[in-house]
Amino acid sequence: MSKLNFFSGPAVLPDSVMQQAADAIHNFDNTGLSILEISHRSKQFVKVMDEARALVKELMGLDANYEVLFLHGGALSQFHMVPMNLLNANETASYFDTGTWAHGALTEAKLFGNVHIACSSKDKNYTYIPREYNIATGNKYLHLTSNNTIYGTQINTPYLNQIIDTDTPIVCDMSSDIFSRQLNYNKFALIYAGAQKNAGAAGTTMVILNKDILGTAKRPIPKMLDYSRHIGADSMLNTPSVFAVYVSYLTLKWIKEQGVANLQAANQRKADKLYAAIDGSSLYKGTVEKDSRSQMNVCFLLNDETLNDKFNAYAEQHDVLGLKGHRSVGGFRASIYNAMPESGVDTLIEVMKEFERMA
Repeated sequence: MSKLNFFSGPAVLPDSVMQQAADAIHNFDNTGLSILEISHRSKQFVKVMDEARALVKELMGLDANYEVLFLHGGALSQFHMVPMNLLNANETASYFDTGTWAHGALTEAKLFGNVHIACSSKDKNYTYIPREYNIATGNKYLHLTSNNTIYGTQINTPYLNQIIDTDTPIVCDMSSDIFSRQLNYNKFALIYAGAQKNAGAAGTTMVILNKDILGTAKRPIPKMLDYSRHIGADSMLNTPSVFAVYVSYLTLKWIKEQGVANLQAANQRKADKLYAAIDGSSLYKGTVEKDSRSQMNVCFLLNDETLNDKFNAYAEQHDVLGLKGHRSVGGFRASIYNAMPESGVDTLIEVMKEFERMA
């Protein structure tokens, strides 16, 4: 059995993507050069960039007013780029405070304008998604974090559809659930995501934005932080992360081959199986309210925490890797992104059951 990667990110990639990326390291597109040394201005890589951006628009069903960028700096860089480009000092933006990264985003936004907390689950250590929220009067945009990787919460699809059915511009950090389900992406003003969970390798960040939201910032914006400048340069204002963009391109092609609807159905099956195993156990217990459970990051504890190290060691002995929870919350977390096969989840469940029988 090959090793199973349940790490939260950098995360599991499809086997076919891994093979194509490995081949390109030796010979990219029959150029005789490695993807690691090819010029980003070469016609071969420009084609990759253009097709990757087009694939994002196709997979999301976006209209012509949207632009797709591949930028540096990870999703954390968007915590300040978003308000720098969209929020003036005398304006207010509303934020959902639903986890570590959501809180980090609103904290950064306070450097540029006023922040209104539309709702917060901090009172219960971010173990649920609030069902009531309020948006500030004269609100510039509403910022969401669709999936909270550390805590294993997610804005479920019906509730997310309800939230985005508004005239308020919606900004969303989709770093850990992008391309995992079908949504009306034209309802979002701006989406950003680090690629290393569902959309490729670490090193590039996708930004998808409606051009209508730009042009109102009254502050000077440094060149490398200005969305408009990146759009004007076709996402090559400086040398992009060539290899990371290429892996994202391969991953996007794989997603198209699979079909987002099929991936969504598979993600539902995987999550349902794993949560059922946890709920039916006397050793394992979930950490998140059921209507807020993530389909991407399944967090759980052992009722007997003295067995934590033994369980982790047992899992690793059976080639099940990456189950330790985030250092800030402990416990365990199985990240079951698009590329995690259903058979991998079946193996994890069997390992959990075997350990419980032994405990």
